[in-house]
Amino acid sequence: MRKITVLSMISIDGVMQAPGGPDEDPSGGFNFGGWTRPFGDKIYGEVVREELQPAEYLLGRKTFEIWENYWPNNTEFWPSINEGNKYVVSSTRSHSDWNNTIFLKSVDTIKNLKNSEGMDIQTWGSSKLVQTLFEHNLVDEIRLKIHPVILGKGKRLFDNGSVPTNFSLKTHLITTTGVIIAHYTKSDNLIEPSNTTET
Repeated sequence: MRKITVLSMISIDGVMQAPGGPDEDPSGGFNFGGWTRPFGDKIYGEVVREELQPAEYLLGRKTFEIWENYWPNNTEFWPSINEGNKYVVSSTRSHSDWNNTIFLKSVDTIKNLKNSEGMDIQTWGSSKLVQTLFEHNLVDEIRLKIHPVILGKGKRLFDNGSVPTNFSLKTHLITTTGVIIAHYTKSDNLIEPSNTTET
């Protein structure tokens, strides 16, 4: 069985939309694209380089299309991205010219992928897909970069559908610019609801 790791750059209020640049994802009138840029430092860069080691990737369609238009011609920063399998969850697409792209249609196909043999899987961006993974308890690890900024609007990492689950903090760092970098692994037990009632 493979591990699925969610990697996300988020604000204090949980926004994950368009961290890299102003044109990355302006949907919904989001006008803060590139909001992570002031927070880079040596520690941040070293963590990113570690995360870009060879893997396979599970992506939502919108994130994939952002990548599809950029990474095939910019591999000097991420050499392994072309070689890794890219599994794309989409109800509207079934083909891409980007090599090693495989399209999936349902949660059941994601479960089959997770239960197969192969490299561990990373999910970057892909807000709706990530929420679906949490809803079906399919996330094994979370790597967060929590930036000291409140954005107030935009796509968020979590919604109200996640399965209550305990995670353990495996490692953490704080950069010179105040970014908290935290690596969580899933615990075996779910969170049980309380049995208290109001009187």
